Amino acid sequence: MVRDLEQYSAWRQGVVAALQNYRAQAASADLLDAATAQRIARTLARLADDKLSVAFVAEFSRGKSELINAIFFADYGQRILPSAAGRTTMCPTELLYDPALSASIRLLPIETRAGNLSTSDYRDDPDAWTVLPLNVGAADEMHDAFREVSQTRAVPVDEARRYGLYDPEDPDLAASVSADGMIEISRWRHAIINFPHPLLQQGLVILDTPGLNAIGTEPELTLNLIPHAHAVLFILAADTGVTKSDIEVWREHIGAGAGRLVVLNKIDGMWDPLRPPAEVDAEIARQQAHAAQLLGVDDRQVFPVSAHKALVAKITGDGDLLERSRIAQLEQALFDELIPAKREIVRRRLTEDLHALSGAQQAMLAAKLRGIVEQLHELKSLRGKNHNVIAHMVRRVEAEKKEFDASLFRLQATRAVFTRLSTELYATLGMDVLRDHVLQVRAAMARSHFSTGLRDAVRVFFDSVHAELEESDRKIVEIRDMMDGMFRKFSAEHGFALAPPPPFALAKYRAQISDVEAIYQKQFGATTLLTTSRVVLMERFFDTIASQVKRCFKTANADAESWLKVIMAPLEAQIRQHREQLKHRQASIQRIHDATDTLEQKIAAFEEAKAALDQQKDRLAQLAEAIGTAIDMELAAAA
Repeated sequence: MVRDLEQYSAWRQGVVAALQNYRAQAASADLLDAATAQRIARTLARLADDKLSVAFVAEFSRGKSELINAIFFADYGQRILPSAAGRTTMCPTELLYDPALSASIRLLPIETRAGNLSTSDYRDDPDAWTVLPLNVGAADEMHDAFREVSQTRAVPVDEARRYGLYDPEDPDLAASVSADGMIEISRWRHAIINFPHPLLQQGLVILDTPGLNAIGTEPELTLNLIPHAHAVLFILAADTGVTKSDIEVWREHIGAGAGRLVVLNKIDGMWDPLRPPAEVDAEIARQQAHAAQLLGVDDRQVFPVSAHKALVAKITGDGDLLERSRIAQLEQALFDELIPAKREIVRRRLTEDLHALSGAQQAMLAAKLRGIVEQLHELKSLRGKNHNVIAHMVRRVEAEKKEFDASLFRLQATRAVFTRLSTELYATLGMDVLRDHVLQVRAAMARSHFSTGLRDAVRVFFDSVHAELEESDRKIVEIRDMMDGMFRKFSAEHGFALAPPPPFALAKYRAQISDVEAIYQKQFGATTLLTTSRVVLMERFFDTIASQVKRCFKTANADAESWLKVIMAPLEAQIRQHREQLKHRQASIQRIHDATDTLEQKIAAFEEAKAALDQQKDRLAQLAEAIGTAIDMELAAAA
């Protein structure tokens, strides 16, 4: 696993190095405008922050934490995550590594569920978290520190209801209320464990979830962490089989697809020394087929394992026991699914970025070359001409410059329209308009307790958000069409080599918000009777919905801002170059008019400049090809 992730990391670093070489060469050739620099910087930032996330989902007592220990942490020689009978993971727990932070456990208090902020909203607020230092050099101390995620506390029923953690209609929860009206809840809402494990250092993020009931009560899991995980391992127990709650969670929150694997754990409970091994294997195979049938997946997607025996075997070096545990097949499938799928997503995005980047730079170089070639042709045509002919050419260049200056006045009018349309775009896409919609929903919720008005308020919110994005898309099309017309006009009048404006649309953001809405509808769309706890839960879900939509709008704003800079940049760059070329032509011809003996010197200088530009063009093409080669490089070759 470490090797596979190291290969993936090496592949990313190869792409980073190729991009940095390209940026350095473009800067030295004076071809790195602000838009191009921003595009490269954003691509490099995405590569640096690239993560591979694996979520483990199960009902309690299915051996989920033990499976994480067996797959990832057996090298420590003991259990790292607490694993025992009953519930051990009481809150969603992320294991990752951020070199900017010290090794620690960050814990978000459960009391934050009473507010209007999601877990994501608290991530950038260090004051909201309780931080415990982690001694990574002592496995015993780490194990003891990790027990903190199992901590609980007793609270009155009303407090649990306020957090959305108690539903009087749930007979299991009602039965857990003590005689003095107290109920046990998790002490923490979320945990982030930061430590330099080799796999985590390579960008792996492991998500350990509480029992299945938390999937429905913790909106962050339902709306963000599980849907965005690159791989989800759904753990069943061979001794209990597939329960009704298992089926519901699989269908509503996970489902078959790329990176979705089913683990049939605890097969060691079926081992029987009084029965032939073939008979035991046949029974495991029947359990495997039965689980696959109930979940609607292929038998090959269900992996029978013994996490406990796998951990013991790895710690003790027992090869026979490790083989019987069948953990190797699961590990191979996990990384065969995880890394290629993630790499393909990254590769597609990088290829798009490279195409846009290379196209912009080649267009700028072509414009420079065209200007030099035109000036060379003009200078060579002066050989043997008399003073009157040269004077005529001076006047012609002056006339051409005046004509170009006149076209710049028209460009100023276009700029004014561009600015107005950009302002109108942010009027529908901006964060202020989204904030107003969120406040309106919260106000409507406050007025509509215990009524279906809650659902109506959320429905209006989604309708409003979709309407804002649709209107934003119309403005984007209007801007693109206007700039396309301006590009064609300048190309026709002044010979500019301008590609059509880069495409941009909000379709992917609309799809993301539709996905959030679909998850919400599954959770609350069919609800006909809202108890107090359901009202609180719905409000908590809306907090996370608002956070997800806010994050989506924030990214859309950043992309729109980048696009607005990029769409104008090629035209502005060629205008600057054309203006400079006209000034140089005018000055050169005037100097030749005054002293004809400089003509050959000027021709030689322009020929040298042309040769240098040709070299730059070839060098940039080679560097762009090197980026493409790095993107397409096979992982095995990158190691």
